[in-house]
Amino acid sequence: MATLVTHCAFSPSRRNILLTLVSILISIPPLNAVLEQGKWTLNVDSEMIKKENYFSFSKTMFNNSLVEIKWLREECSPSVNLTISWYLRSCRCFEEAFDLDPQRAQTHFGSNVVSKIGDSGYYITHVYEPIECHQHMSRNVLAVSVLDKPTLMKTPQLEAPNTPERRRRDTESPTHDTVAQTWEDSPYMFIIHIANPGTETKWSIKLEVSMRGPHQYISASEWPLMIFYMVMCIIYVLLGVLWLALSACYWRDLLRIQFWIGGVIFLGMLEKAVYYAEFQSIRYDGLSVQGAVVFAEVLSAVKRTLARVLVIIASLGYGIVKPRLGALLHRVVGVGLLYLGFSVVEGVLRVNSEQGSSSRILCDIVLAVTDSCIVWWIFVSLAQTMKLLRLRRNVVKLSLYRHFTNTLIFAVIASVIFIVWTTKTFKLSKCQSDWREMWIDDAFWRFLFSTILLVIMFLWRPSANNQRYAFSPLVDEVSDEEEAEQLVNEAFEGVKMRGIKSETNGSVKPSKVDEDLKWVEENIPSSMADVALPPLLDSDEEIMTTKFEMSKME
Repeated sequence: MATLVTHCAFSPSRRNILLTLVSILISIPPLNAVLEQGKWTLNVDSEMIKKENYFSFSKTMFNNSLVEIKWLREECSPSVNLTISWYLRSCRCFEEAFDLDPQRAQTHFGSNVVSKIGDSGYYITHVYEPIECHQHMSRNVLAVSVLDKPTLMKTPQLEAPNTPERRRRDTESPTHDTVAQTWEDSPYMFIIHIANPGTETKWSIKLEVSMRGPHQYISASEWPLMIFYMVMCIIYVLLGVLWLALSACYWRDLLRIQFWIGGVIFLGMLEKAVYYAEFQSIRYDGLSVQGAVVFAEVLSAVKRTLARVLVIIASLGYGIVKPRLGALLHRVVGVGLLYLGFSVVEGVLRVNSEQGSSSRILCDIVLAVTDSCIVWWIFVSLAQTMKLLRLRRNVVKLSLYRHFTNTLIFAVIASVIFIVWTTKTFKLSKCQSDWREMWIDDAFWRFLFSTILLVIMFLWRPSANNQRYAFSPLVDEVSDEEEAEQLVNEAFEGVKMRGIKSETNGSVKPSKVDEDLKWVEENIPSSMADVALPPLLDSDEEIMTTKFEMSKME
């Protein structure tokens, strides 16, 4: 017993290491990215080009993808001559292609020299003859009959430039609106310049820019992520069916926490399905449905909130060592609503990246602080629950929580290792050349969450022995030897058993207190969290319960 308690308990050194890892995990925020579109609508008029006449579009594309410009509508009465040109360039550094604004687009336009250390690539510049804009123009007026060949960018470094690897695929069939074809898998910047020199005539035109590859309009960096969501959606469907089948088989003995697990599985399945549908929309239509994106973010926030609440109530021993949360219920609900509110706001601001950058930073800070408090609360509550189970000498439930705690520790360590890798690869790198691995940053956290959920499902799975884990004062107050004796008595009910001496009141004489367990409880000091955070750890009811358990040990 002493050996078991030593392995299950949180030693001070182990807890300090754990909390240090948690603090590192919370201090570094994960990468956030908006899905890349495949189509854009460009409305330009005579008033706009006086302020801005360079329009940029960024996308990671496969080799032999097609860049198309379709002339949709014009209002040029009287007619007016327009000067239109475009610039297509591949970049080795991901941020060089995507960190564009009108001023940087003007700087890059027509340039044949890389401006970033470590960057390289090829470029194409195409200038049209002056186009007369008049009513009822041809819709493929900007199409290029002979596609231009790319030219290698010059580099100011003395060493030879890093020539990108060329991968051959089946060539896409050019359309009537095709203006260029890509030459490698790479991030691309596409800049259009429109000018109307020497006239004050009012006019307006509407263009459609599209980038289509071997997998339709989806980008090269997000194609693996779409496959990941498809696989995860199938896995969640299988997990949901399995959980429903087990719940139906043992519906009489279900625990309250198993309903929470079922809710998390359902929300996870719905979340993966919505995200996969969003990727499919971009793949075939080139555009994301804004309402669907916001709904997916809200759904993801609800799932993450419910998952955190599930882990909190599991660590508190809800339904396992206590029948209800009591005063802690208000704190759990308050923390859940706080996290849900800021998580929804942060998700909406992220998908609308042009809005509320300062508000999003505030939401990120609040979420980081809330997450750190939740992680602290979870591990301290686990320590308290395991301490109570040791006092009650319930080896079955203690083993359950030991495996659950080891799973959470593994998740924290894996998170820290992954954060170090992503920070070194994506955030501290001056040139993000590993853009093919960027999808892993989003996939890892969802896969890690699914792994933890799978472990929780296995530990709290519905079975014929559910009631062994349910809260029962009579069961929790007896040892394993006494439980075995009770089973024997039930098996031989009505038969006189020899060797069992009853007291005068007819009850069985209690067994001897485990001396090794008592020594561990008297010599292992309380944790710092037990003293520093008493309101968070114990309610009045829990304090009285602990004192009662200690009195039984004496």
